[in-house]
Amino acid sequence: MKSAKKILVVALLLSTLAAVRRRDPLTDAESDQLREVATEPGPRMKLYIKFAEARLSSIDQLRSDPKAAAGRGKKIHDLLEDFTAILDEINDNLDTYEGRPLNKEDKKQFHKSLREAMEADGRFDAKLKALKGAEDDRQTQKEALDYQFVLQDAMEALKSSSSMVREYLNSRPEEADRKKPEEADRKK
Repeated sequence: MKSAKKILVVALLLSTLAAVRRRDPLTDAESDQLREVATEPGPRMKLYIKFAEARLSSIDQLRSDPKAAAGRGKKIHDLLEDFTAILDEINDNLDTYEGRPLNKEDKKQFHKSLREAMEADGRFDAKLKALKGAEDDRQTQKEALDYQFVLQDAMEALKSSSSMVREYLNSRPEEADRKKPEEADRKK
C-alpha cells in the first residue's frame, strides 16, 4: 500500500513538473493579436515573424546589459525556447495555408508572407550565429552552458523552416505557369 502511494505521489510530481515546463511562448497580447487575424494568412505570418524577432531582440538586449548578468543564461534559454516554439507555429501555419484553397487576395498575401519569412530567416540566422559565436568568449562560456542545447535546437528549427519556405516559394511559380496557358485560352 505504501509503495502505491509513493508511485502516485511521484506521478503527480512528474505531471506537475511537465505542466510547468510547457509554458506558452506568446504573451496574452500577442495571442489576442493572432486571434484578430486568425483567417488571414499574410497578417498572421507577419505577426509570427514579428514575435520571433522580438525574442531575438530581447536576447540581444540581455547580452548587452551588464546589469542583467545574474541568471542571463537561463533567460536566454527561455527566450530561445520561445523562439523555437514560434518557428514551429510558423511552420504549422505554412503547412495549413499551403494546403488550403485560398482566394486570390489571400494567395497574394500568403506569397508575400513567404518572401518576408525568407528575409526574416536570414536575419534570424545571423543573430543565432552571433550568439553561437559568443560562446567562445571566456565570460560568456559559463552562461552558454545554460542555453547551448536549446540554441542548437533553434538553429535546426530555423534551417527546417527556411527549407520549407524555399520549397513553398519554388512551388508557386509552377502554379503560375500552369495558369498562363489557361488564361491564354480564355483570351482567344
